[in-house]
Parts: sequence; C-alpha cells; structure tokens
Amino acid sequence: MRTGTGAAAARHEARLLWSGNKGLFALLEAARHTGPITRVPKLGWVVTDPLLARQVLNDHARFRMVGEGGVGHMWGQLFGDEMAGFFGGARHTEVRTKARDLFTEDSARRLVQRSQGSYYTALARRLAAGETVDVADATRVLAGRLVCDLLGLPADEPDDTYRKVFAAGERLAALAMGTTASTELAPKTLARARAIVDEITAGVDDAYRTAGSDTILGRCREMGLGLPLARGLATLLAIAGTETGSSGTSRTVALLHDTRQQGALLADPSLMENAVREGLRVSTPAPVIGRHVSRDATVGGRRLRAGDRVLLLTYLATTSVGAFDIRRDYVPETRQLWFGGGRHLCLGAAVARTQVTRMLETLLSQGRPYRIVSRRAATRVLVPAYASLRVTLAPHGGGRPSARK
Repeated sequence: MRTGTGAAAARHEARLLWSGNKGLFALLEAARHTGPITRVPKLGWVVTDPLLARQVLNDHARFRMVGEGGVGHMWGQLFGDEMAGFFGGARHTEVRTKARDLFTEDSARRLVQRSQGSYYTALARRLAAGETVDVADATRVLAGRLVCDLLGLPADEPDDTYRKVFAAGERLAALAMGTTASTELAPKTLARARAIVDEITAGVDDAYRTAGSDTILGRCREMGLGLPLARGLATLLAIAGTETGSSGTSRTVALLHDTRQQGALLADPSLMENAVREGLRVSTPAPVIGRHVSRDATVGGRRLRAGDRVLLLTYLATTSVGAFDIRRDYVPETRQLWFGGGRHLCLGAAVARTQVTRMLETLLSQGRPYRIVSRRAATRVLVPAYASLRVTLAPHGGGRPSARK
C-alpha cells in the first residue's frame, strides 16, 4: 500500500482518470484483478502485461491498426480508403523513413527551441517575478505552437490561436471516447468529426503548397502524397502532438511536486532524464492502445482468432513497475511502452521528452522548488489531463512544496 507522498500522488492521478473518462477508469480498475491477458465480453482481449503488449505491437502480420479495434479504422472512416491503407501499407513506412530526421534528439531540440523557446523564456521570467502560472494552459499553448510549426502554418500568433488549435484536436479526440467497445463511428459522430477536421486543416491547403522541407506537409508534397492524405496526416499530427504531450508534461510536473522529489532533482540535475522517463511512465498519456487481429495468433497461452479485438492497457502495463521515483533505473520490460511499439512507435517520442524536460528546467531555473497553488482535472477527455495546474515558486529559503487538496 502506498503511504505519504506516494499515496497523495496516486490519488491525484486516479482523480484525473476518473474525471476524464469514467468508463476507462472502471476498465482499468477491473483489469487490475485479471490475468495478463483476459477475454472480456463486448470488448475483446484485454492485455495488462508489458511483455505481452510488446509482443502484440511488434507482430504486424497478425495485429493491425486497420480493421475493427484499430485506430486506423476510425481514420479510414474520416478520410477514406487511402488513409486507412496508409496505416498498414508501404506508404506508412515511406513517410516514417523520410520524415524520421525531423524527429531525432537533435532535431527535437531545435524544433522545440524554434517553436516554443521564447514562451519558456517568458514563463521563467514570470515565475521569477513571483507570478502564479497555469502549467496546464501553458502546455496547451505550447502544443498548438509545435503543431503549427511542424505543419508550416503561421507562427508567432496570439496565444489564443494556439489554444484553439489544441481545443479542436481535443474535441476530435473526445469523439473517440465511446470507441472502447467498437471503432465503428455513428453517422452523427462522423459528421461532427468532419466539421472539426475542416477547422483543424483550414490552412493546410496553402501550407501544403508552400511549406519547407523541414515540415511534415513539405515532406508530403516532396513525396508526391496527395492533398487529401496530407490533410489526414495533418489531423493525425494535431491529435498525437497535442493531448498526449500536454498531458504528459503537466502530470510530470505534478508528480515531481506531489512526491516531494524536486529537492533531489535540484541537487542532482543529472537525474533529469530519469525524472522525464518516470513522469511519462507513470502518467502514460496513451493509456489504451487498440489492435485488430488479422490472423489467428497465440498470446500468453491464449488463442486469439482473426476478427477479434485487442485492448492493450498500457497504463497498467507501465505503472505496475511501481510509483514515480526519479532514482529508478531503466526498466527494460516497459521500455517506452507509453509511446507504443514496433513500426508504429510514436515518431514524436524525442519531441515529447524534450518538451517535458524544457518545462521542468523552466520551473526549476531559479534553483528553488515550485508549489502547486491549485489544480483541476479535465472532464470528458480521451487523455486524462489537468484542466488547470497553477504553480508558483517557493519562497527563498525553501519550505517544503505542498498542494491544496
């Protein structure tokens, strides 16, 4: 049983899950008491073991993103057969290969500095002046700035512009909340989703023609991908690059505070990589990953049939290792499972790590810890997150960080 600061951190995380999606919360709680792989009526196979989850993610011949249960099924309904085929075809490999240099560790640092650097500088200045800042709101603005930069859309717009980019992606993601039992979208849901897509991609047509080769749209044009597929990829990026990154960043900030491990990180900055990895492991912004069984397969001694669905409960698979601990050694069993695995491993993993790092560095740049003044969980969202997380720097001379309940 967790005690003290670990228990407080666990309570806050549980509250985020409950507020964000009560169905997901119930599924995760129930699955804590099942075996590593279990068949659940109306849902399909539920996997909670990290090694079995990785087996599924690495077996692209038997487990696919296209078909009932896979995210490609939803995107295919939104953008047509070409987009559906993208998730399992040669185009996917081609795009990942030719865009990989945009997402290396060095490229990630340059991208984050270019699109977000001035914002972090201003945030540090406000904190040093004694202001209270809303980290959750900041991560939404930062996510919007990042997506616009990658797509070659206008930069240096007012913050509200980027909040709107984030909000549109959030609304589109929320439409997928009811897809745990089925990824078949109702006609009304499809119509609403397409309206949001039109909003997200309003500037894509122009950007597709003019974007440079250091953007996703520029690479799409150079590879000869048509505008419809480019619009689909732009929308996918807007979802993947907003909610998950924002959630992982603000929740890592909260976890570091709630477990009172800021002092250790301030005393030993070399622990930053561990802190970021632990924050992403414990928060696991993509708590569930779905796959469609395309061929009969055996997983954990259980026989899965073609046409079945698989839900990988990555949140349980990664958090089973233990509570947030910035001194924890690398755990090979989980090995970035929060970013997925196999050829669909999140292309922006390095970008996400860089963003979390920059936020922690910004909050600790004055050499003293921060305090959480207030917090509020987001409701009815696909990815558990904070709607608000207001922080300020602790007074000079220390004082243990504390959180209001």
